[in-house]
Amino acid sequence: MGQDISNLYQLDGRVPVGKAVPFGLQHVLAMFVSNITPIMILAGAIGIDSVTSSMLIQNCMIIAGIGTLVQLYPIWRIGSRLPIVMGISFTFLSLAISIAATQGMGTLMGAVIIGGLVEGTLGLFARYWIKLIPPVVAATVVTAIGFSLLPIGANSFAGGQGAADFGSINNWIVGSITLLTCLLCQVFAKGFLRSLSVLVGLVAGYILALCMGMVDFSGIGSRPILSLPHLLPFTPTFNIGAILSIVAVYLVSATETIGDTSALCNSALKRDPNEREMGAAVSCDGFVSSVSGLFGCTPITSFSQNVGLVAMSGIINRFTIATGALIMILGGIFPMIGYALTTIPQCVLGGCTLMMFGSILYAGFGMMGRCGSSHRNMVIVSLSLSVGLGFTQATEMFNIFPEIVRTVFANNCVAVVFLLAVILNLVLPKDKAEA
Repeated sequence: MGQDISNLYQLDGRVPVGKAVPFGLQHVLAMFVSNITPIMILAGAIGIDSVTSSMLIQNCMIIAGIGTLVQLYPIWRIGSRLPIVMGISFTFLSLAISIAATQGMGTLMGAVIIGGLVEGTLGLFARYWIKLIPPVVAATVVTAIGFSLLPIGANSFAGGQGAADFGSINNWIVGSITLLTCLLCQVFAKGFLRSLSVLVGLVAGYILALCMGMVDFSGIGSRPILSLPHLLPFTPTFNIGAILSIVAVYLVSATETIGDTSALCNSALKRDPNEREMGAAVSCDGFVSSVSGLFGCTPITSFSQNVGLVAMSGIINRFTIATGALIMILGGIFPMIGYALTTIPQCVLGGCTLMMFGSILYAGFGMMGRCGSSHRNMVIVSLSLSVGLGFTQATEMFNIFPEIVRTVFANNCVAVVFLLAVILNLVLPKDKAEA
């Protein structure tokens, strides 16, 4: 038994299914709502009917599971062989709504498919451009990702942005109890129970929410028992303007994947990612996103909240996380499983994720510390973060720019931070010790 537990902290350790499933489920619960939310928002914004919406939610769960499995168990040079969890990206949402509303879902899917092929190909040739992202740039991007996630955790804690009961006393109570349970389990529990602190907190919060009447099961009876995924629900069409716009956002998605890969390796594996891992992670991001387009879904990317979970729990075993990917696929094939997971209140998820998001920030700070405190690094980090985090809080500043620039940068601090950090790293003279 002791060997089984220690294997949870090894990439390729052998772990019995019974012990792997709770940890895999923990990853699913950490990202489930975030995975299906972009599709739900897109469907609502452009008026997709409820039957098609349900089918797309089912498809995006399956795609997230497939993408995670490819990251864990690579196909050729596609997949990093790291414990990265994939899911539908929020980064593309505003542009996806714009394209789908004006040109149709077929045009959006055509752009998603072609853009994914572009990003995937870039990942295959990472050795030619990966030097543009030295450790100080990666550390800055990881820190920006951590900061960008904090409002998401806070909004979930309060009940979810736009919820009728946002900030209510019930949400405060349930979110606080969930967070406190996670904290107590993290501080006082021993062994594998400590690594399950997020799941323990989530179960405690869910039971409390159930007792307070905050869980709704009214729709579960209308779900079919078995439903297979639907290929090509929309016929792809190809528009050069839509493709170029989507490709620009794919570059931002690649940036986030690079940052997540760096954060995961530094926090959980205690090392920097190598060139092959970086490129393979980006390739998976792109090529599986093309597959996502074939199933009528928007692109996928690595999920930062799961990077935070790996950092906090220390569980890096690939088989263990693969069980979570299989749960996602089963949730798509058996819709009642997926629906049951959607009943988790946002305040419970918020209570669980706050510590996880903070752990990404901690990883970014640690990476910065290893880069050294030279004057050059100080300028790159401080200016990139201040501009990226500051300017994207005042989005009207971007109104003078073309729509594609506003789409890519106005609401995405990670993209601004990455671009500025890369430029500063290229133009600033190296310190004498580095030259």
